[in-house]
Amino acid sequence: MGGLAAVGALVTAALTCAPAAAVKPSPTPRTTASPSHPATKSPSPPSTPTPTPTPTPTPQVQCTPPQPVAALHTEPWAQQRLDFTQVWNLTRGNGVTVAVVDSGVDVKQVQLAGHVTSVDVTHTMTRDCVGHGTAVAGIIAAQDRRSNDLPFVGVAPGVHLVSVKFTNKDHSDGPDPNLPKAIRAATALHAKVINVSVTAPDTSELRSAIRNAQAHDAVVVAAAGNVTDQDKGTVGPAYPAAYPDVIGVGSLSPDGTIADSSNTETKVSVSAPGKAVATTWPGGYAPNEEGTSFAAAFVSGTVALVRARHPDLDYKQVKSRIEATADGSVGVGSGAGMINPVLAVNALLPGEDADSGATATGDNRPIRIAYRRPADRQTRSTALLVTGIAAGASALAVAAGVFIPMGRRRGWRPGRPTPPQEPDA
Repeated sequence: MGGLAAVGALVTAALTCAPAAAVKPSPTPRTTASPSHPATKSPSPPSTPTPTPTPTPTPQVQCTPPQPVAALHTEPWAQQRLDFTQVWNLTRGNGVTVAVVDSGVDVKQVQLAGHVTSVDVTHTMTRDCVGHGTAVAGIIAAQDRRSNDLPFVGVAPGVHLVSVKFTNKDHSDGPDPNLPKAIRAATALHAKVINVSVTAPDTSELRSAIRNAQAHDAVVVAAAGNVTDQDKGTVGPAYPAAYPDVIGVGSLSPDGTIADSSNTETKVSVSAPGKAVATTWPGGYAPNEEGTSFAAAFVSGTVALVRARHPDLDYKQVKSRIEATADGSVGVGSGAGMINPVLAVNALLPGEDADSGATATGDNRPIRIAYRRPADRQTRSTALLVTGIAAGASALAVAAGVFIPMGRRRGWRPGRPTPPQEPDA
């Protein structure tokens, strides 16, 4: 018994001192997820991808400008009246960038092809779907194709023409945010002449765009606006033509009187042909356009000639020169009267010297022209006092030979001095 007791004590001690690892617990059964049920612990949901912005669709535009005529067969009256080809032996506007802020330009039109750079702030297309911009561009810079029996030419065919499209409409129905953008785009492209043949309400954005252009020495030329008989007395001044230091332009008829459609409520600087105007059109020509839009284009072309011939003049001096050399007021709404491209380019005004590129006589003596703006058309023939710098009598004789016979031949318009023969630089 004593031996059995000792053996039992040893067995008990062995069991008491065995390590815990030696006792293996029963394994926990593994949970298996069925295909149609999630596991006991749900996984993190996948991250939501960033949506890709849907691109703004290009607006659909009806592009059907009115049908043009195939060709022009006679020299337009405005071209005869302004006689700007007389100064082409001095300059055709080379080196000057002119921006046409409008409805676009037909870059395939025969007298514009290869001479237009196009910009579009509408994000539609650069094509002219209205015709208006092409008509304006042609007056400014249509190429000389008279040797091909095309009698129409632009005022300054040597310019670099930039089309800045801001609209696909042929009318304005309120403020257009694209107009100030287009003017700023023209300024950024270093345009020294910006033609705005459109009217708009006065807004801070438009004022700011014009001031920015002028701060960069751009001459802004703008249409005074058109009115109907029903509009008269109810329409106020048009912008940007009415802003300070902008060359606002009124419209004149072939007989030299203010066109009925010209907005006389807008204070203008000068006037230009704006009735029965022939010009370029998408696919051809327009023989009978009317409006201050086209009058403004004649002035822009003239400004380009002045800027090319007198590169040292700033935008305010160019404006003053255009006004000082115009033919004289014909009433309220005409400003200083019909522009005179020949004198604008060549006249030697008070305070200028003979080295400024003014017109000269056959013996290379400049003709000094002291201009006093006449009150009406009847007195404009006496507005030019021509005196010689060296000898007054001889210069007056030259002036008589230049002005009087030409005026008599033309009858209905004053004579234009013939500029000296000098190639364009």
